[in-house]
Amino acid sequence: MAGGVAYASPRGRWVLLATVLGSGLAAIDATVVGIALPAIGRDFRVGLTSLQWIVTGYTLTLAGLLLVGGALGDRYGRRRVFVTGVLWFALASLLCGLAPDAEILIAARALQGCGAALLTPSSLAIIEATYVPADRDRAIGAWSGLGGLAVATGPLLGGWLVSSVSWRYIFLINMPLAVAVTWICLRHVPETRDATATGRIDVAGGLLVTVSLVGLCFGLTEGAHLGWTSPAVVGALVVGAVLFVGFVARQRRAAHPLLPLALFASRRFSATNAVTFVVYGALGAVLFLLPIQLQQVSGYSPLAAGTALLPVTLIMLLLSARSGALAGRIGPRPQLAVGPVVVGAGIVLLGRIGPGGSYVTEVLPAVGVFGLGLATTVAPLTATALRSAPPERSGVASAVNNAIARAAGLVAVAILPAAAGIGELTYLHPAAFATGFRTACYLAAAVCVLGGLLAAVTIGRAERPAVPAPPSPAVREAEPGRRRFHCGLDATPLQ
Repeated sequence: MAGGVAYASPRGRWVLLATVLGSGLAAIDATVVGIALPAIGRDFRVGLTSLQWIVTGYTLTLAGLLLVGGALGDRYGRRRVFVTGVLWFALASLLCGLAPDAEILIAARALQGCGAALLTPSSLAIIEATYVPADRDRAIGAWSGLGGLAVATGPLLGGWLVSSVSWRYIFLINMPLAVAVTWICLRHVPETRDATATGRIDVAGGLLVTVSLVGLCFGLTEGAHLGWTSPAVVGALVVGAVLFVGFVARQRRAAHPLLPLALFASRRFSATNAVTFVVYGALGAVLFLLPIQLQQVSGYSPLAAGTALLPVTLIMLLLSARSGALAGRIGPRPQLAVGPVVVGAGIVLLGRIGPGGSYVTEVLPAVGVFGLGLATTVAPLTATALRSAPPERSGVASAVNNAIARAAGLVAVAILPAAAGIGELTYLHPAAFATGFRTACYLAAAVCVLGGLLAAVTIGRAERPAVPAPPSPAVREAEPGRRRFHCGLDATPLQ
């Protein structure tokens, strides 16, 4: 679309609202499910491994198919793919709410991840492709902060539903959001696409990397339960590793690769994604264990546990846009070096939470420091990953960065509980779980500090990001009021 949309214009506000609410669907679901895990475990009478799979089943398909989702958005229209993902996600949420047992819930969560893989990269790519270059950092920062505000409503409402009605209703809160996002997108969000993209999308490559992640995660998750020398565990790890090598080899020789390995020729792109893997791995593991700690050890209700992290959301709302704008002026290195260390300090403070933990003296200081670190880190990290790739590859760059973040969480959720001594039924024994949680926090904090050091060494000095070239005239804009919408994946140019 020629010229782009201004951040402060009416259309700019609608675009921001649609992308925030849409990406909020996936983010809200992740936080709400964490709050509901103890209740789900009691209802289905399952151990920690099944609870891990309820989280991991969703993240596996999300991480594995994000690259496909980003490529589909670039090729067939980011708005089109975004809305398809929103509707898919809503239907899968309904299946989650009706699941009769843990196995069906895990399968439905995997379907949710497929929908999230479509909407997540397209959300950020819409911002990158729609706004004028001068407003993109500000828009990404506002997207991060307002996304946090949207996420804050999830634990509040979800905690109340788990306490007062049933955990099943946490999935139904996605339905009205999905309707609102679809309406806004079809009326107000312009369509953008990369009209230079040619050839078939490598769906087989997406399935290959997804199955490889399934094998690796099965081995890492089940290793502590079945034994690390178990044939099933060893076989899964070997198959996962071989398939991942096969995926990389396929991308090297493919005429139209799903993951253009040339992106990693950029030192900044590679370094930013390495920092993403380290930091988001630590975050994923801590945020998986924290709701269990608050409810099982500290005696918090689901609602109280859901509100415990509210200061993090408020801090990000207040500071993320400013953080993104600052990185645009001075370069991302200072924030990416300091931010993960501050996050690690907050995680260390989280490890102090114990039985009957006072919110004012134990939880609030921890989440305050934790939130400050996230506000310092998230917007610059996201913007740097996108800005390190050509504008026409924004969908793929967004998908790569998201996939790496999700894969990091997968690995950490699979490994860290066992590394901290948290066993299958430890979450039912408060004293034992508290000890394991403290150890897990110390390990995760060390990983965050490593992420800050990695950024300081690899991101480079405070160079100013290059101003992207104006979008190509070949990138077309559809009329915002147009109601016609195709779910089919055809190559018809968008008008």
